[in-house]
Amino acid sequence: MSRVHGLAMIAVMAVVSGIVAVFNIMPASAASCAAAWQATAVYTNGATVSHDGHNYQAKWWTQNEAPPGSSGVWQDQGACGGGGQQPNPPAQTGTAGGCSFPAWAQGQNYAAGDIVKFTDGQFYIAEHDNPGYSPVISTWYWDPYSCSGSGGGSGSGGGSTAPPSSGGSFVVSEAQFNQMFPSRNSFYTYSGLVAALSAYPAFAGTGSDEQRKQEAAAFLANVNHETGGLVYVVEQNTANYPAYCDASQSYGCPAGQAAYYGRGPIQLSWNFNYKAAGDALGIDLLHNPNLVQTDPAVAWKTALWYWNTQSGPGTMTPHNAMVNGAGFGETIRSINGSLECGGRNPAQVQSRVSAYQRFVSILGVGVGGGSLSC
Repeated sequence: MSRVHGLAMIAVMAVVSGIVAVFNIMPASAASCAAAWQATAVYTNGATVSHDGHNYQAKWWTQNEAPPGSSGVWQDQGACGGGGQQPNPPAQTGTAGGCSFPAWAQGQNYAAGDIVKFTDGQFYIAEHDNPGYSPVISTWYWDPYSCSGSGGGSGSGGGSTAPPSSGGSFVVSEAQFNQMFPSRNSFYTYSGLVAALSAYPAFAGTGSDEQRKQEAAAFLANVNHETGGLVYVVEQNTANYPAYCDASQSYGCPAGQAAYYGRGPIQLSWNFNYKAAGDALGIDLLHNPNLVQTDPAVAWKTALWYWNTQSGPGTMTPHNAMVNGAGFGETIRSINGSLECGGRNPAQVQSRVSAYQRFVSILGVGVGGGSLSC
């Protein structure tokens, strides 16, 4: 498939040009301190914290990386009038329902088989070695653990975890999913999508039942356009493969220069996008990019990562566009607005809009407020 992969291009522009409108950078002279950074808190694009007498603003999703960090996620906003890091409490033993295991500690190395009590009061077992990733975000590394000694997930690793227990059933049934994508590649499984939902429980879980269905339809409509109806798993133009290595990054391209081509529902491309998505999900995609084309849950998680945390050339994430009433058109702007919106490619925009209209019809809801186009 020779078309331009919009999300990758957008992310490139955001990284290379540092678009101020996307990151909403605060003035460096801000005198008051924001809320102190917390190791276990999840921060998304635009979130502001204070740490060691400085304010910092997040450029994308992050957790557990103290400002200023090493990945480039934190933008230093300058000195502030106080505040800073609140110290992490010492690890304690968690006991509940007959279980007695140590409390999870950010930054501590865990081996496969280790069991911890997380801050949500639940127990988790490590499915893979990891350097203290959050059990509720890094679901490829952790599975829920019951006091009877059984894990809550599939136990097979590779990201194929059980559906989230707290978010209820997905608003799109398997039958409706199959109706939306009658010619889909067998790689894009419904079970993989449902397993991925645990990474971003706010997705299709915010607002009324109608709003949740509209967001699900909007996400799937954009994915439909990006993959030709969930047909393509990898970028079809192999000549582009060596182009997606930005060697200027401090971490380089450890999987090889031609390893970071487009994969998955959003055709994730470039080494820095694999690193950013992997860091957010607690999966080492920089060294293992093939997970996006071999594990359905990981592939879906990378798409949800963009949808819930990235604004691209827009002014909001696609998730926020749908839950705050901005409308489907704003999701297009955040995904590929620089190439499609403002009359640049109306046929591409209409392709996305038509899919959205078809999908909300399948789900039995209206198109919602805001503009359908951009």
